[in-house]
Amino acid sequence: MLHAPAQYFSLASTSSSPPAERPFVIGLPTGASPIGVYKRLVNLYNDGKVSFKHVVSFNMDEYVGLPRDHPESYHSFMWNHLFKHIDIPPENVNILNGNADDLQEECQQYEDKIKSYGGIELFMGGIGPDGHIAFNEPGSSLQSRTRVKTLAYETILANARFFGGDVSKVPKLALTVGVGTVMDAREVVVIITGANKAIALAKCIEEGVNHMWTVSAIQTHPRSLVVCDDDATLELHVKTVRYFKSIEQVQDEMIGRENLEVLHRKQTGLGASI
Repeated sequence: MLHAPAQYFSLASTSSSPPAERPFVIGLPTGASPIGVYKRLVNLYNDGKVSFKHVVSFNMDEYVGLPRDHPESYHSFMWNHLFKHIDIPPENVNILNGNADDLQEECQQYEDKIKSYGGIELFMGGIGPDGHIAFNEPGSSLQSRTRVKTLAYETILANARFFGGDVSKVPKLALTVGVGTVMDAREVVVIITGANKAIALAKCIEEGVNHMWTVSAIQTHPRSLVVCDDDATLELHVKTVRYFKSIEQVQDEMIGRENLEVLHRKQTGLGASI
């Protein structure tokens, strides 16, 4: 299942053969959801099918007060799972600094840097069981920008597994891009897997836009894609699942998977694959 978003992601970020002066700008998440995608991207790179030399990345979030080289920092996560395995220039990697002297200024500079590149082309994200995207937890403004965020106790408790089960060691604050920051991207891909996120998926696509389920904001995005497994659909109405699977079936029969890349280029204006 995760091969699909990896293929989509690599196509969108590299098929236009971006020049150095106009790099392709991507937004990236951490957590369990994207690990399979990152493995696939590394494999594509090792096979010589993609290059990230002219790609600029912006990560969604980072803990406040956790040393950059801490094994559970998102800096460490990204370098261990993706960046050190591909050819992206280190200077093109952007991750929020949770140890900055002025956290508010760090957040504003992050927003300004995104704007300096002309915005983000493609933002990929995962969600939590409560439907939060990045660290935009229930109650976050759907117009929010990059900022300091106090983590909900449920999030702290869920993340304790990465800190030896000790809740006291989990950071209580984080820097995160806002819902508005994500929604400003020209394309958004959200990966939702597992039965523990089934309610969030149902809230995301079967109910209205609601700041208590921040991922639901993608309903209003003109180019959004949700990638999910069967377990994540357990709370959806049967007719909803059948409807979307029927679309996939018709698409495969009429277009053919081998022609999807051509269709994507026509829709996005991307050039030939490198």
